[in-house]
Amino acid sequence: MIFAIEEINNSTELLPGIKLGYQIYDSCASMPVAVHVTFQLSSGLDPVFYTGDNCSQSGTVMAIVGESGSTRSISMSRIIGPFNIPQVSYFATCACLSDKQQYPSFFRTIPSDQFQADALAKLVKHFGWTWIGAIRSDSDYGNNGMSSFLDAAHKEGICVEYSESFYRTHPRSRIQRVADIIRRSTAVVVVAFTSPGDLRILLEELSLKPSPPRQWIGTESWVTDPDMLRFSFCGGAIGFGIEQSVIPGLRDFLLDLSPSKVAASPVLTEFWEDEFNCRLGQRSATEINACYGTEDIETIQSPYTDTSQLRITNMVYKAVYATAHAIHNAMCQETHSITQCDKFTSIKSKQVLTQLKKVKFSQNGYDVSFDANGDPVATYELINWQQSESGSIELVTVGHYDASLPVGQEFHINRNLTWMEGGTQVPLSVCSDSCPAGTRKVLQKGKPICCYDCILCPEGEISNATDSPECFPCSKEFWPNAKRDTCLPKSVEFLSFNEALGIILAAFSVGGACLTIITAAVFHRHRTSPIVRANNSELSFLLLFSLTLCFLCSLTFIGAPSEWSCMLRHTAFGITFVLCMSCVLGKTIVVLMAFTATLPGRNVMKWFGPPQQRMTVVSFTSIQVVICTLWLVLSPPFPMKNLTTYKERIILECALGSAIGFWAVLGYIGLLAVFCFVLAVLARKLPDNFNEAKLITFSMLIFCAVWVTFIPAYVSSPGKFTVAVEIFAILASSFGLILCIFAPKCFIILFKPEKNTKKHLMNKMKHNYTTMPDPIRCSGSINSRQLRFSRAMIFAIEEINNSTELLPGIKLGYQIYDSCASMPVAMHVTFQLSSGLDPVFYTGDNCSQSGTVMAIVGDSGSTRSIIMSRIIGPFNIPQVSYFATCACLSDKQQYPNFFRTIPSDQFQADALAKLVKHFGWTWIGAIRTDSDYGNNGMASFLDAAHKEGICVEYSESFHRTHPRSRIQRVADIIRRSTAVVVVAFTSPADMRILLEELSLKPSPPRQWIGTESWVTDPALLRFSFCAGAIGFGIEKSVIPGLRDFLLDLSPSKVAASPVLTEFWEDEFNCRLGQRSATEINACYGTEDIETIQSPYTDTSQLRITNMVYKAVYAIAHAIHNAMCQETHSITQCDKFTSIKSKQVLTQLKKVKFSQNGYDVSFDANGDPVATYELVNWQQSESGSIEVVTVGHYDASLPVGQEFHINRNLTWMEGGTQVPLSVCSDRCPPGTRKVLQKGKPICCYDCILCPEGEISNATDSPECFPCSKEFWPNAKRDTCLSKPVEFLSFNEGLGIILAAFSVGGACLTIITAAVFHRHRTSPIVRANNSELSFLLLFSLTLCFLCSLTFIGAPSEWSCMLRHTAFGITFVLCMSCVLGKTIVVLMAFTATLPGRNVMKWFGPPQQRMTVVSFTSIQVVICTLWLVLSPPFPMKNLTTYKERIILECALGSAIGFWAVLGYIGLLAVFCFMLAVLARKLPDNFNEAKLITFSMLIFCAVWVTFIPAYVSSPGKFTVAVEIFAILASSFGLILCIFAPKCFIILFKPEKNTKKHLMNKSQF
Repeated sequence: MIFAIEEINNSTELLPGIKLGYQIYDSCASMPVAVHVTFQLSSGLDPVFYTGDNCSQSGTVMAIVGESGSTRSISMSRIIGPFNIPQVSYFATCACLSDKQQYPSFFRTIPSDQFQADALAKLVKHFGWTWIGAIRSDSDYGNNGMSSFLDAAHKEGICVEYSESFYRTHPRSRIQRVADIIRRSTAVVVVAFTSPGDLRILLEELSLKPSPPRQWIGTESWVTDPDMLRFSFCGGAIGFGIEQSVIPGLRDFLLDLSPSKVAASPVLTEFWEDEFNCRLGQRSATEINACYGTEDIETIQSPYTDTSQLRITNMVYKAVYATAHAIHNAMCQETHSITQCDKFTSIKSKQVLTQLKKVKFSQNGYDVSFDANGDPVATYELINWQQSESGSIELVTVGHYDASLPVGQEFHINRNLTWMEGGTQVPLSVCSDSCPAGTRKVLQKGKPICCYDCILCPEGEISNATDSPECFPCSKEFWPNAKRDTCLPKSVEFLSFNEALGIILAAFSVGGACLTIITAAVFHRHRTSPIVRANNSELSFLLLFSLTLCFLCSLTFIGAPSEWSCMLRHTAFGITFVLCMSCVLGKTIVVLMAFTATLPGRNVMKWFGPPQQRMTVVSFTSIQVVICTLWLVLSPPFPMKNLTTYKERIILECALGSAIGFWAVLGYIGLLAVFCFVLAVLARKLPDNFNEAKLITFSMLIFCAVWVTFIPAYVSSPGKFTVAVEIFAILASSFGLILCIFAPKCFIILFKPEKNTKKHLMNKMKHNYTTMPDPIRCSGSINSRQLRFSRAMIFAIEEINNSTELLPGIKLGYQIYDSCASMPVAMHVTFQLSSGLDPVFYTGDNCSQSGTVMAIVGDSGSTRSIIMSRIIGPFNIPQVSYFATCACLSDKQQYPNFFRTIPSDQFQADALAKLVKHFGWTWIGAIRTDSDYGNNGMASFLDAAHKEGICVEYSESFHRTHPRSRIQRVADIIRRSTAVVVVAFTSPADMRILLEELSLKPSPPRQWIGTESWVTDPALLRFSFCAGAIGFGIEKSVIPGLRDFLLDLSPSKVAASPVLTEFWEDEFNCRLGQRSATEINACYGTEDIETIQSPYTDTSQLRITNMVYKAVYAIAHAIHNAMCQETHSITQCDKFTSIKSKQVLTQLKKVKFSQNGYDVSFDANGDPVATYELVNWQQSESGSIEVVTVGHYDASLPVGQEFHINRNLTWMEGGTQVPLSVCSDRCPPGTRKVLQKGKPICCYDCILCPEGEISNATDSPECFPCSKEFWPNAKRDTCLSKPVEFLSFNEGLGIILAAFSVGGACLTIITAAVFHRHRTSPIVRANNSELSFLLLFSLTLCFLCSLTFIGAPSEWSCMLRHTAFGITFVLCMSCVLGKTIVVLMAFTATLPGRNVMKWFGPPQQRMTVVSFTSIQVVICTLWLVLSPPFPMKNLTTYKERIILECALGSAIGFWAVLGYIGLLAVFCFMLAVLARKLPDNFNEAKLITFSMLIFCAVWVTFIPAYVSSPGKFTVAVEIFAILASSFGLILCIFAPKCFIILFKPEKNTKKHLMNKSQF
């Protein structure tokens, strides 16, 4: 502060010519001292601190810099505030001091704790800490700061395990208690809002008995205090500190302490003596250590001399300058750019206070200004206590916080943090770990909301969000997955042809039918044989036919039930089995009758001949047909979903419709079977070598046993096993019949012909294999692209043979075979190579002529490569393929000798899946070559696509050798499909066949995605409808000299090679050599190969060619490493060294070289690094399709960075917009996804959320209900508060009712005024004026009490409305009853000898009114005491809005009040009826009768209307009843009298009233 004042006093710009004086006081951190000094300063009692001639010596305090503590600053500000003395604090941070109402003169250069509290809460939230401890100083600073922090933490969802306060003056037991709480707590993070002095006491206590590791979070007051760094167990602490600063010249000023300066200041003297442990001046005479004046303050390590982190010091510096600028602005003026200050001008502190609010300047690069609350802009440094290399703890700035930045951008960390115990991982501090999806949170009793248990969702329920408070059930046709975080469609179960049980039963069914047909064939073949003729051949054939139907009808039970299958299966089974039983029964009767007919005198066979047998079968069968017809007509079987048998799956089954019909069908079959069995048993002992009755007996025994067992099994079997049991019973009984009845006969016919009287010759066909098949030959034309590959291999070998670096002195030989894309040819050649039968291909003198194959380059196809590798693998012959990409070949267990220079399809499959996902295609078609390449590649792609969430509409395979119908089927599928994108994992030849088929009948536009095998093949570019196709291709390359080599084809070279000859003749359409003699077009040798456009000569995109090139070089390098040695930088190779293929195989694994800029190496699986170009078929300016590279894919890059597109793509039909290929559009908020039955998860319908439910996310799987007091908006994507409805004064109905209520009251008051004005008139006096006025008063209250029913119900209005209504109406009824009794008694009293009026005079009338009213008061009091009405929200009447109404509390109380009023009304009505004919010109009893009639009618009508009216109309009905009955009373009783008083005064006389009617 002194430095700043002296700097200002020496300034020529700030307060020029004016010196500032000062006085420094030490409050000793004591409130009384601070208060005493403040009073001294505010009263002007401060001593004169400067005595120069130019000093005003006013002694008036212009401003105060201080205090450092918030509590003392609060006291000071309260004292000096009324005197308008500005106070600028540099270290008081309490947020309460920002209140300008209480502290109008307070300013500060340090930010308020409110900002720090918010920053701390965001810091805690940033690191995911939701469970913390909190400690604070028991002072204004700590309490207010912690309060602000806890509010901010609560908003951030942070829970506090404990919040403890303490102070350094508290007893040690209090400090120990806080320390023990910290030790025992489960919260790892501790937020400390304390002063350094208080925290030091606590940390010293903790150091005595260390707690478990704690992550300390600190405030600026202590986290930057160097004195606290000695507590090493707090290492890793973080917190916010005031920003570091630099004050030029301050360090020199601090160190400029001469002995004379020190001796002149008691404070500096004490500091000097403490630091150097000596004594100054007179005191030194009595001390051992005297200060000699030679002490050097620069040698000491002290916070005084440490200016490396000027934080609070800068706040003091800015406070002084702020005060100086305020005085400057009050005293000085700028004239012609010259600042002039009049030091003799007298200013007041209020002027300084006013100017201080406007201060805005920059000093040493630090901006200073104050907001409306006297606070500066809040900026902090994020400080971390980190251990230095020397082992000490030091303060490290790791980030910044600026409250002036937009929300979310205030916080910035720019350096790694060190945590507790020196850790680098953010410590975890949560009460409970997050509950994963599939569980729900259950709050732990008595603990904050951050403490909960994770309970697995109950069976049948799910939760699909982290920390879900509730689980919700799946819909009926859905069931949770194993994790219970998703509802999956329940698996639909039925006996299917695709499952083992269905296949077995279907096989047995078809097998049984075939067996029956074979039996019938055997019987028909031997129909003239005795054994067939003797067993009633006609019924036998009919029985075999019915058994065939029995076997086949069981097939109708297999498969998904449908309406026709449900009706067919039981009826077909019933009718065919009855037909079968009828035939068996007919055969049994025939056998029985036949033996009976042989008895003498018997001729029964004439009654059971063939016509009767046929009639028996038809009759018995017809009965079953009638039963089945009735069943189908009345209540047929139907398909149904059984959701009850199994909770987790749906059983698709046939309901019986009518159980009676089913059991009638089954019972009738059983009846016939029992009847047949009984007859067969009777005939089983008839004499015969081949008694058919015995066989029928056995068959019926099996049949009955099966179906008796079937009934309990059928009833008890669940799901699809019910159907399986029924099929088993059908098959078992059918097999029983055919085996028991027909098997013995067929055995005799076929294997025991001697038991049959006729013989049958058995002819057999013999097959002899005596000739070898013709060798396989290649067909079709030569593939010029493949020819280029083979020529590239020759080029590479010749290049190696001419090299002086690679295999110097050694020539490589080769032999090229054409596998014709044929597996047998490839196998044949491979066996030939592995057995050493290959011809000697070089006869030079220097050739070893070993004939041993060192390595094989090829094959181009994966399937053929697999076969070759399996054959040559045991011989350790290495195989290097340039085009076999099947991922299966990477398996070194199966293919240890296989290498390749082209990447595996696994990489390409992953790349294709990422490509499809990148463009948002979730609904695709997939086609593949039916080979190892296509099948394995597509399998890898489908796995990758499934992981990316991509659905496949179809996946079809085909091969060029398949029949055309198969190709057409695939083409039709592509045409009919809804998927726009088609991924083709095919070979070029197969793709060409398919595209040719598609070109015959073009499909809708399709976006083709291709693999490297065909997407870069120039031969396929002619299919223009595939324009826009994209895919991955092998990278383009350049092979110097290759084009010249390919074009260097002389006629002699061509003629020497059959392959080149065929190529030459095809390209130039001529014939070479002897063949040309018989041809029209002969080749003349002048043909120029450079003029043709062919894949052979096209070297613009060398992709696979480079793979061949690299394969040859890889083998050459392996041989080089095996044969050659490098000595003194000279490579020497011994060509006579004999090497084995195994050595080449070993060296091939280690090969790593670069050729023409292309790196070549193999990983452990024999694969190269996977890199691809993303190519696009784009239309050139000439209209042709060309392959354009638009991106790259490198599998060696980190995940997410492999894929890069650097050029615009052209899509199908030349479009520039990415085509859309989805099964279903996304479901907007307000709808939910419902999966389409039988389709993948990408296919769904968007169903509007049900009433009362919403979904607020796109593609929401479920809608969830709004809470009770909320209702969806029209779009059903947001829950809005339900409108609250009640009868209001602001609506039309309320205004009308209120108007009638007030109008009625006014009418009653006017009536009362008229009556009072004419109170002496006869008509008023004759009608008991006292009761009349009381009645008018009660009617006024009745009208007004209806107003309590209008408006929002509250506790007082609910209790008031019913009780006020009840009491006022009883008061009204009491008055009317009193008037009625008076009229009745008055006329009764006129009779001779009657003096009843003395018993019903005015006192008795008043007592009557009071008594009747008191009873109602008691009823209302009991109602209010025991169960009073109360306001409630009615959420049930209307779903979409809330009815705010008064609940009755006790319905008995309400109806007691209403009933009592009704009782009085009925009593009054009866008395009035009795008095209605009493003689009088103006008989009031008549008027009362009418009024009571209206009253009773209104309230009798009220009851059903009240009960049935919804919402606010219930209240309106009650108000209407009150007003109607009140208007009925006043109009019926008082209107006639008022009419006479006002308009017929001549009738208002005693004479007129006393006249009696004459008859």
